[in-house]
Amino acid sequence: MKPLTDIGEMRLSEAREDGKDYFFKPSFEAMAAIGTPEEIVSTFSTIHGADIQGIINKVSSLPTTLPQHMLNALFQMPGEKILTAAMHVLRCCYKGHDDLTPLIGEWKGWSNCVVYRPGALPKEDIIVLAQHLMQHGIIGKAKIRKLQRHETNEYSTEFKAIDYIMAARNHFGMSRDDAADLTMTEFTLLLAAKYPDQKGFTKEEYDSIADDFLAQQARRREMAAQQH
Repeated sequence: MKPLTDIGEMRLSEAREDGKDYFFKPSFEAMAAIGTPEEIVSTFSTIHGADIQGIINKVSSLPTTLPQHMLNALFQMPGEKILTAAMHVLRCCYKGHDDLTPLIGEWKGWSNCVVYRPGALPKEDIIVLAQHLMQHGIIGKAKIRKLQRHETNEYSTEFKAIDYIMAARNHFGMSRDDAADLTMTEFTLLLAAKYPDQKGFTKEEYDSIADDFLAQQARRREMAAQQH
């Protein structure tokens, strides 16, 4: 199956001639598989480096510079957490039934430690791919006009996939399975296609008009002051 990359689908193929194809889709169903509504948002935050950024902020506020070995120790645990979360996201979004270990590796436990055994993908690629999938899965990356009244800076602590599944069924007359297989990007594009004539300004359009108006008012005041 050819992936529709614009809506978040992707396919990875092993380099060898008889290698497997791995197909991923960040559908609402896949997002729900990540965990509870709160765990979905927490996972998104984790794989985008919130824990790392928190450590950077704390370290930068210290009066002295920490030794390198202490810095390495501080960043090791969050790094492992990010990789583990990213691996979980890929497993949830995988549309096949076979084991992903050859591709993403695995954590192996021993009597005194747990180590990561790599697969075909480098750690960095696993994290970037997981970020890509979750962005399409819970935020959406559709290039459409977004009205100012729909733009908020509110941060939500949960993502309820079932709300979007029910909305898709209501708006588009879809079956439950078809609605659950939508990505957020796909859902947003469908809404924009069904309701194309929304009136109003985007935030950028509103700000531009407001700036022009204020500039004109300032010029009028300046001219009036010069005349007096």
